[in-house]
Amino acid sequence: MRTTSRPRRAAVLATAVLASSALLLTACGSGSTHASDGSGSGGSGDRITLTVGDFGTFGYKEAGLYDEYTAAHPNITIKYETTQDGQKYWDALTTHLGAGSGLADIQAVEVGYIAQATGTLAGKFTDLRTVDGVNPANWLPWKSKQATTANGALIGLGTDIGPMAVCYRKDLFEQAGLPTDRAEVAKLWQGDWSKFVEAGRQYQAKAQAGTFFTDSASGLFNAALSAEPQQYSNDAGKLVFKDSPGVKKAWDVAVSASQAKISAGLRQFQDPWNAAFANGKFATVVCPSWMTGLISKYSGDAGKGKWDIAAAPVASNWGGAFLTVPKAGKHQKEAAALAAWLTAPEQQAKVFTKVGNLPSTVGGLQQPAVQGAKLDYFGDTPTGQIFASTAQAIKPAPIGEQDGTVKTVITDNGVLDIEEHGTDPAKAWQNVLKLVADKVG
Repeated sequence: MRTTSRPRRAAVLATAVLASSALLLTACGSGSTHASDGSGSGGSGDRITLTVGDFGTFGYKEAGLYDEYTAAHPNITIKYETTQDGQKYWDALTTHLGAGSGLADIQAVEVGYIAQATGTLAGKFTDLRTVDGVNPANWLPWKSKQATTANGALIGLGTDIGPMAVCYRKDLFEQAGLPTDRAEVAKLWQGDWSKFVEAGRQYQAKAQAGTFFTDSASGLFNAALSAEPQQYSNDAGKLVFKDSPGVKKAWDVAVSASQAKISAGLRQFQDPWNAAFANGKFATVVCPSWMTGLISKYSGDAGKGKWDIAAAPVASNWGGAFLTVPKAGKHQKEAAALAAWLTAPEQQAKVFTKVGNLPSTVGGLQQPAVQGAKLDYFGDTPTGQIFASTAQAIKPAPIGEQDGTVKTVITDNGVLDIEEHGTDPAKAWQNVLKLVADKVG
């Protein structure tokens, strides 16, 4: 899931509960709802309730993993709450971490905030290095490194990563006179995101009325930035976004897309964006592996077989997440065991085949179910091969504690302001600088 930041979906709260209890979990909301009827120690034989708080689509319910785990551990009930707005989720999580209450036993953390979790918040999380089945070497080296504190504690277990591709509508491409074969499509923009904008101009010249080449200039900003070796922060974690060549390059790409009017101007992960999939309003969306689940969900049956996936201009990663165990949780040992199991290679492969979240473990990427995967919704597209091969070429940039905040300001205020209101890019950038200064000093 998650990045990129992983800012997923609309601000719709989807809550579900496993087992017989109808009590709603209020992780990141109000007080803890642990439902142990034993001593609370969580020892063998105690009936306990583990709570999981996350955002977007981690795929555990969809892959049947909660059911599978509780079937193997009949004394455990799992309750989970999924919030669709990643920023609101993080804001609430940090508030409850500070208070030491209102936390789920397992809390997901998006990669854009992991530096904050391993930095100023490191003392709030359990060190997971000694949990059975956990070995940092099981994950891609950079993934484990992202969740490791300065003193070596591993406070997050990697869930997924977001190797980048471009998902496109074959029918709309054909109507606009563009190639539809994925290899030929990739050649349109190979090597440079600015070529993606140029392909958009070609599309727009012959586009079906009412359609746009791509969904969002903000999404394009995230995609272009994710390929850059320096983004918001330097190697020391200090914010350098004002002078970052990567940020400038991505900003220029997003501005050019907006000014060329090849973008539908939608804010990603909001209701109008969701609806635009079903309405066929745009022909492309930048496509980390986790995006495939959203496309099939929101495009619906009418879109099945119309989407394909081409390589992105440059190999990169957008998003991904971790599972953490807050020290304030009541059942740290049992929660750590569940987190380890959910992030093991076999479970990651099951999640990928259901919702498209690509494994972050070395073993998960090598699973035959991943390597040979063809998501039914995308026909014969070798999704596993496309995303797994891209994952091997990812060279992640340094991450700082405030990266997630800066990203949100640039995309949700700066770029969107240009798209929605036609604000002069220079003025929009000045607004970004002021808002970031207000938020992080």
